[in-house]
Amino acid sequence: MDLPAEDRTRSPYTGWTRAHWEAMADHLLESVVPFAVPGFAQFRLPGRTSWAGVESDGFEGFARTFLLAGARIAGERGQTPRARTLIERYAEGLAAGTDPRHRYAWPPIEDYSQPIVEAASVALMLAETRPWLWDRLGHDTQRSVHRWLEQIVGKRPWPCNWLLFQVIVEQFLADTGGRFRQKEIDGGLDAIEDWYRGGGWYSDGAGQHYDHYTGWAMHLYPLLWARMPGAAGSDRVARYRERLHAFLDDFRLMFGADGAPMHQGRSLTYRYAAAAALWTGALADATPLPPGETRRLASGTLRYFADRGAPDEAGLLRLGYHGQFLPITQPYSGPASPYWAAKGFVGLLLPADHPVWTATEEPAAVERGDFTRTLPAPGWLLHGTRADGVVRLYNHGSDHIKVPAELGDDPERDDPHYAKIGYSTHTAPETEARAWEADVDGHTGLVPPGGGAVTRRRRIHRIGCADRFAASYYTDGDVRVETASVLHRDAGELRIERITGPAGWMPRTGGFAIAGAETPAGRAHERTAEVTGPDGPTSRVVGLLGWSAAGVQRMSGANAFGNRSATPYLTAAPLAGTAYFAALVTLSTGRPGADVRVTHDGDEVVAVFADGEEIRVRLGDAPRYSRRPPPGGGPSITWDPTVP
Repeated sequence: MDLPAEDRTRSPYTGWTRAHWEAMADHLLESVVPFAVPGFAQFRLPGRTSWAGVESDGFEGFARTFLLAGARIAGERGQTPRARTLIERYAEGLAAGTDPRHRYAWPPIEDYSQPIVEAASVALMLAETRPWLWDRLGHDTQRSVHRWLEQIVGKRPWPCNWLLFQVIVEQFLADTGGRFRQKEIDGGLDAIEDWYRGGGWYSDGAGQHYDHYTGWAMHLYPLLWARMPGAAGSDRVARYRERLHAFLDDFRLMFGADGAPMHQGRSLTYRYAAAAALWTGALADATPLPPGETRRLASGTLRYFADRGAPDEAGLLRLGYHGQFLPITQPYSGPASPYWAAKGFVGLLLPADHPVWTATEEPAAVERGDFTRTLPAPGWLLHGTRADGVVRLYNHGSDHIKVPAELGDDPERDDPHYAKIGYSTHTAPETEARAWEADVDGHTGLVPPGGGAVTRRRRIHRIGCADRFAASYYTDGDVRVETASVLHRDAGELRIERITGPAGWMPRTGGFAIAGAETPAGRAHERTAEVTGPDGPTSRVVGLLGWSAAGVQRMSGANAFGNRSATPYLTAAPLAGTAYFAALVTLSTGRPGADVRVTHDGDEVVAVFADGEEIRVRLGDAPRYSRRPPPGGGPSITWDPTVP
C-alpha cells in the first residue's frame, strides 16, 4: 500500500492526515474487486462462512464496502475520477443485486435475517450520496432498489441495535417515494429510549449490554438518521446530540497512547469502527473534543491496526483483530463482516477544509496525564497512566446476558469479552476454547476438589459504583463471589473479595493475560506472580489477604494479541464457608508500589497505602465503601446505599 508522506506538523502524534484516510479507503476498496461476482452485486471474500451462508456473506461484502465507497464518494462530492469510478461500480451492483432474475441477486429480507443489517448500509449511503448516485440512477433501477428495500416493511428485527436498521431503511424509502410505515420508524426510535441509561450510555437492548455498539450503533445511527430529510425538525435530534456529547466525554478516555481502542465486548473484528462515534460527534456538532483531539484519536486507531497487519498483505481485512484470529469472532461473522470497519471512515463525509481535518492534532487523554473515571451506567472504572499509555477498564456491570430469558439467555454460556473483571487497551482476554474453559485470566472463581470446571461469572449483579470503587457479585450453584475493585493512583487495582462456597473448593484469581509472538517471560514466588511481554506492560498479581500461592498459566493460540500468552494468578487454601481475600492486580510498564497494609475485621477490609490513603470496603449484606485521602488530599468520601 502506497501512503502519503507523514505530516508531523499538522499531525505531531500520528503523522497521518486526510490523505492517509483516503489512501487507506482506496486500498481497501480496490483490494476487494478481484472477489466481486459479475455485475458487482456481491463480493465473495475468502474466509470462514457465517451462519447466514454464502449468498448473505456475498451481499454483506457489497453492503459493507458500499459504506466505505459512499463515504469516499460523498467526500469528493461525486466530482473526481475516483468518485465516478466508485459510482459506476456500485450503481452496477445495485441494479444487479436488486434484479431477482440476476444470478447473484441479493437474498430476501426476512424476519431476524442478516439482510436487515446490510440493507441499512445500502440505504445510508444511498442517502449520503443521493445527488451523485441515487438521483442519477434510471427509473427502473430506482424502482428495483425500492422493491428490494421495501421487503423490510413489517419484518421483525432483533430487539437491539437492529431496530435502527429498519429505521434507516424506511426513512430512506419515505424520503424517496418508496413504501414505508411511519410507526416502524417511530417505534424503532422510541425503543432506544427504554435502553438509555444516562450519562450518554445506551445498553444495546434490554439488560446490561455495554460495549463498542454504544458508539458505532446506538449513537451513530440516530445521528445519521438526523441527516436524512425526513428527520428535519424532529425534537429527537437535540436529545441525540446531547447524549453523544456526554458519551464522548467518557469515550475519549478509552484509547491507549498507541491508538488502541479498549479491547472489550463483541465484534472487535470491526477494528477502526471504534472511531465512528468520534467522527459522528464532529458531523453532528455534538462533541466536547477539540477537532485536533478527534482526529488524533481516530487516526491513531486507524494507524494502530494498519501497523499490525490490518489490512493484510493482500489488502484484506480478515476475521480477527491484528491479523486473522477466529476465536475472537462470533458465529454471525463471515469473511466480509470486518468491513463494518468502514464506519470508522464517516469522517470523510466532512469536507477537507473542516477543522477536524485542518487543526493540529492534540494529545489523547492518557497522553496528558493519569486519570480515573467512574462510569455508573455501564458499571465500569477506567484507569489511565501517562507513563505507559495504558488504559484499563474494570467491569462490574456489562454481561451481555439477554433479558427476559425467552429472548435466548442460556445460563450455561458466558463470553470472555464481558465476563472478565479487567480489560485494557494493551491486552486481550484468552478466547480460544481450551483457555476459556480454564478461565484463568481476569477471573475469580472456585475450582472443585480434584480439579474440574471453575465457577463462571455469567450474570453480573451490581453492588455499587462510586468514586474509585466498583463492586459486583455472581453466583454459580452454591457459590457466591463478591468482588470490589478499588483504584489507587500508584498501585492499580486493589481487588477485595468475599467468597462463599462448598468446603474443599479452591479459590483462584487471575490478572491480565500478556501475549506476543514468543512466550512472555513469567515468574511466580510465594504470593506474587508476574508476566512480561517483549514490548508491552507487565501483568502482576500480589496476594495481600487470604491468598497463599502464585502461578503462571501459559497457552498457545488463545489470544488475539499473539500466538503465545501467559497469565499470572493466585490461589488459596481450600475454602471452608466464607472467606475474604485481597490482592493488587496491576498492568504497567513500571513497578507499581505494592506497599499497602491490609487488615480484615468482620465484613470490613481496611487497606492503608504508603502515602497514607485509607480504603475501607465492606461486602456482604450491608456493603459500604469509604476513602480517606492522604494528608492534604481533600475530604473523605463515602458510598453507602442505605444513606440517601
